[in-house]
Amino acid sequence: MMKAALILAASALALAACKPEVKAPETSGVCYHAVPRVNGTITFNPLSAHEDTMEACAGALEGMRQRFLGMGGNVHSIMGSYNGQYLFLDPSGVYESQSYSGARFPFLVPTGDGRLAAPGAVQQ
Repeated sequence: MMKAALILAASALALAACKPEVKAPETSGVCYHAVPRVNGTITFNPLSAHEDTMEACAGALEGMRQRFLGMGGNVHSIMGSYNGQYLFLDPSGVYESQSYSGARFPFLVPTGDGRLAAPGAVQQ
């Protein structure tokens, strides 16, 4: 009986230590700029409501990132989401993930002339 209570208490503590993952919005065709907050939440601001593909959303986010840098901003990395997927943008390209803290995979890379392309699509 004591052993079962101890296991139950340990399980409760382990579950309490887990923080829930913030799910990205799954609204079809809407591209969001995502802003992580200090309290662990994420604010999703609609950037465009008419994007047909995740590539178009990534392009819109990259355009926003470039415009902010052109106006004197100093934030080189931004985050967004499209159809429940997270997009992470920085000067090295665009990475996608199913969650905020999950593994990130290359999605688009810069081509050298300012465009983004699928990894391996452009020979150097």
